[in-house]
Amino acid sequence: MRHLLAIRDLSADALRTILALSERPNTRVLQGKGVALYFEKPSARTRNSMELAAAQLGGHPVYLQPNELGIGERESLEDVTRTLACYHAIIAARVFDHRLLEQMAAVNAAPVLNMLSATDHPLQALADLLTIKQLLGRIAGVKIAFIGEANNVSRSLAEACVLLGAELAIASPVGFGFNRPMLAVDQVVDPAEAAEGADIVYSDVWVSMGDKDSTDRRKAFAPYQVNAGLMDKAPNAHFLHCLPARRGEEVTANVIDGPRSAVWRQAENRMHTARGAMLWLLGQHA
Repeated sequence: MRHLLAIRDLSADALRTILALSERPNTRVLQGKGVALYFEKPSARTRNSMELAAAQLGGHPVYLQPNELGIGERESLEDVTRTLACYHAIIAARVFDHRLLEQMAAVNAAPVLNMLSATDHPLQALADLLTIKQLLGRIAGVKIAFIGEANNVSRSLAEACVLLGAELAIASPVGFGFNRPMLAVDQVVDPAEAAEGADIVYSDVWVSMGDKDSTDRRKAFAPYQVNAGLMDKAPNAHFLHCLPARRGEEVTANVIDGPRSAVWRQAENRMHTARGAMLWLLGQHA
């Protein structure tokens, strides 16, 4: 049984297949079937993209919150997973602890899809790759500059770049980079160095959901704003952002709302790649 908990769980061929399926005309493979959408964290793009993707495939998405399932309190995780599998063709979850997803997948009752965890955001990476492919006509050889924290978004993107031959340079303040070196990822402190000659400049909020805001954090990230001056280091680059964005903090309005921004195409592609991911989980071929 297939599961998609992290990009590192995929082969390069599987990743290419998901991207190809994302651009395939809709097929009603979920007709008459449910898709369980379990949310421990609130969401705008993830909930909307997953619900619409499931509907486009003929399925019926069911939104679930922790107080409705009572995992580990009213009922064991294993029993909840088996119960959901009685009704749903896919179980998708947006959680704090990645281990919960691993435990669901270990039950092997239905395909499990990671809609976000503290360590990984594979659905965002899929949308990023599809957007880059549409913008540049290729992924291999593309240089991506990620300006900000080494978090779940940048980790999944980095793993995807390694699989498909893109180059990733990530510029983070000291103490906010990856804890261990990542293959084929260039970690630097200077954002201008990362952005130099990039095809894509990517940013994320300084304070992610669940992170503690502080004066020290904001002081550390202040030099990491993506503005016109930084974009000048990559004169042909497109700008991406996983959203939500804080204009005036990690990015200026003239960049995210300017002609080089592709953030709305990127946001729309969350729906298309969610559809591709579910088709792949169901054993479809490109």
